[in-house]
Amino acid sequence: MRTRLVSLASLAIAVAATPVMAQRPTVARVTPYVGYMQFGSYADGPLGTSIRNAGAPLYGVQLGFDLTPNIAFVGNVGYSASNLEVGVPILGGLDLGTSNVLLYDAGLQLRLPSVGTLGTGVTPYLEAGAGAMRTEVSAGPINARSTNFAMNYGGGIDLQLRRNIGLRGSVKDYVGKLDLKEPTGFDINTKQTHNWAFSVGLNVGF
Repeated sequence: MRTRLVSLASLAIAVAATPVMAQRPTVARVTPYVGYMQFGSYADGPLGTSIRNAGAPLYGVQLGFDLTPNIAFVGNVGYSASNLEVGVPILGGLDLGTSNVLLYDAGLQLRLPSVGTLGTGVTPYLEAGAGAMRTEVSAGPINARSTNFAMNYGGGIDLQLRRNIGLRGSVKDYVGKLDLKEPTGFDINTKQTHNWAFSVGLNVGF
C-alpha cells in the first residue's frame, strides 16, 4: 500500500509539473540570419563621384539573453564580402577592388507587447548597441585593414510560430567611419557613414 501511495504521489507531481515546464519562459535565443548590406560612401570626390562599398549579401548570427520578459542583452557577428567601387553619376559604380567587412557588436533589445497567445504571434522590438566594423580593402597597390568603432540602432519583428521557434525580420543602421589614412599612408579623408543591414533569420529559443 505504501509503495502504491508513493507511486501515485510521484505521478501526481509529474502531471502537475508538466504545464509549468511547458510554460517555462524562454531565456536565450539564437538567430542565424541572411540578408543584404547597403553601404554608405566613405569619401566624396569631384563631379559627384564617391568611394563606397557596393551592396552585398550579409551573413551572421545573433545571440540574446533575456534580462527581463521585455529586455534582452544581445551580441551579434556578421560578415559581408563586397566590391570597393567609385560611384559615378549616370554610369553607376566602377569596381576598384574588393572589400570584406566583419561586424561585431553588443547591445540591448526592447521587446514590445506581442500580439498573440500561447507562445505564438507577432512581437515588434527595438535595438541599440555598439561595437566595431573590421574592413579589409584590396585595390591595386592598396591593401589595408582597419577596425573602427561603430554604433548601431534599428528594430524588427519576431513572428513566433511555436513557443521556441520563430522567424525574425530586422533592419539596422551601423554608423561608423572607415580610417584609410593610417593603414595606407595616403591622405584619404573619409567621412562617417550609415550602413544599412536588412536581414531575415530563424529565431530559436531555449
